[in-house]
Amino acid sequence: MKNKRKTFRDNRLPDKKKRLGISLKFDPLGRAAQAKGIVIKKMQKEAKQPNSGMRKCCRVQLIKNGKEVPAFIPGNLAQKFVDEHDEVVIERIGGKQGRTKGDLSGVRFQVIKVNDQPLARLWSGKIEKGRR
Repeated sequence: MKNKRKTFRDNRLPDKKKRLGISLKFDPLGRAAQAKGIVIKKMQKEAKQPNSGMRKCCRVQLIKNGKEVPAFIPGNLAQKFVDEHDEVVIERIGGKQGRTKGDLSGVRFQVIKVNDQPLARLWSGKIEKGRR
């Protein structure tokens, strides 16, 4: 009976993934909550149905492991403050189980700082963008 339970437990996919650490292997940030990266290019992604609109995103190459990930740029006209070759800090957007959130397909991260300046304070006009 005990051995039978073990084999059934091995067949359950969530348990197997957790035990083998698969989600951790393929997570670009690893165990970290945030990561620094360099902006490779700025782009726009089209929202999924039934919404319509162009979501402002950027392609970020992480410093810690060299992986490239797309990141959402939140805020009204916030893409003006993010330029190519800027150093940004990204974090997870907060979808279920590390997946995408809302109508953005394939984007799991968002920009929170640009050149060590908080993006929310930049686009609200409280501070100016720092030089690097």
